[in-house]
Amino acid sequence: MNGNMRNQAIPASTKAVVIVVDDDAGIRNALSGVLESVGLECRSYSTADELFAIGKLDRPGCLILDVRLPGVSGLELQAKLNLMGNHLPIIFITGFGDIPMSVRALKAGAVDFLTKPFRDQDVLDAVASAIAKDAARRGDALETSKLKELLASLTPRELEVMNEVTKGAMNKQIAYTLGITETTVKLHRGNVMRKMQAATLVDLVDKVRKLSEMGLISS
Repeated sequence: MNGNMRNQAIPASTKAVVIVVDDDAGIRNALSGVLESVGLECRSYSTADELFAIGKLDRPGCLILDVRLPGVSGLELQAKLNLMGNHLPIIFITGFGDIPMSVRALKAGAVDFLTKPFRDQDVLDAVASAIAKDAARRGDALETSKLKELLASLTPRELEVMNEVTKGAMNKQIAYTLGITETTVKLHRGNVMRKMQAATLVDLVDKVRKLSEMGLISS
């Protein structure tokens, strides 16, 4: 591993980074070389303590962890990250792996478990899968956050109108159900479409479905 890569903070960025944690300098250098050869950014550390010294792990990407790290083991590090709510995908590598260890790691959310010696292609395939998984998770989280923000912009009455609209009720029916005029329904309906950033009724129905699946509104 290059000395200038140790203990460097990982700044926020949209570019994926692969973080390698292994106490074997040869493995770190080899993995860095393989990953960088295909244009991936790689940061490497020898222990869990070195990794945590960089601060918040907020870059998209994945982790490659040696199971038998000195001090905090790779499996212990995985458990700690889970408790912290950090969901970076993890690929485990080990020269001493066994089936129970693999099962434990995979059940805790690891995307792969590679036994040394492993092929370069196996690493690249695992990393590609992990980065894709992380990108999908971040995309879902961003969509969820956006939908929550849009929902919060609605007034109680607009929410009532939206619920009726997405059930297929006509303006006249909504007016009767809510005890308001049809003109007022049309006004609220327009506000709902604008605030929910829905171009069509189908779009609005889809957003309401997602909010219902999240448990944020009743269906």
